[in-house]
Amino acid sequence: MGKLAGKVAVVTGASKGIGAAIARSLAAEGASVVVNYASSKAAADSVVASIQAAGGKAVAVGGDVSKAAEAKGIIDAAIKNYGRLDILVNNSGVYEFAPLTDVTEESFHKLFNINVLGLLLTTQAAAKHLGEGASIINIGSGVSRITPPNSAVYTGTKAAIDGITGVLARELGPRKIRVNSINPGIVETEGVHAAGFIGSDFQKALVAQTSLGRIGQVGDIASVAVFLASSDSGWLTGEQLLASGGLR
Repeated sequence: MGKLAGKVAVVTGASKGIGAAIARSLAAEGASVVVNYASSKAAADSVVASIQAAGGKAVAVGGDVSKAAEAKGIIDAAIKNYGRLDILVNNSGVYEFAPLTDVTEESFHKLFNINVLGLLLTTQAAAKHLGEGASIINIGSGVSRITPPNSAVYTGTKAAIDGITGVLARELGPRKIRVNSINPGIVETEGVHAAGFIGSDFQKALVAQTSLGRIGQVGDIASVAVFLASSDSGWLTGEQLLASGGLR
């Protein structure tokens, strides 16, 4: 019996990267998982297949978290398929790095709509179904502390998540619902490869500032998510866990 046996989880943006790893890890501990995707149905189906092949339970559900009706649909799918909801992982996010001179209204709204509004809309829909002992896990970023140049909008969205995590911990605490965030350092994902970070001077500079001397892997974050989802972290709420290998 896993430590999440009988629990039901929704992981947004779970078709790849950190979200996929979290979905697999929650399922490995016994949770039934809704694997949300925005556009990559084939990738989400692959995550579900891998969970099922390992003996777990999962279903892929499409939906854009930045649209209220679709965010509600993702949560409703958990209730329809599994009858309850215990864990919400707000992982959906996009990132674009650009200098101040290149910031546009379009890029601002794109990042804030998905990274911040999407988190709020999904949590709003989920809160109606969450009960005592439930856990909400927001995926923030170490950028809110290291504030790298050329990231004003992206870092702004992640700093907003830091603040929202604290507010919702207070707001939902009376219902015994916990809200925490994981703030990863640089983690090797498909998106990081696509952005050209791997092997770049930027990556080398970050690794040089990381106490453990390496880039993070998705499993490093997924194991923290399992901890926050389980009763092992029952006395933690409103916390930002900097999972960065010592990058400060």
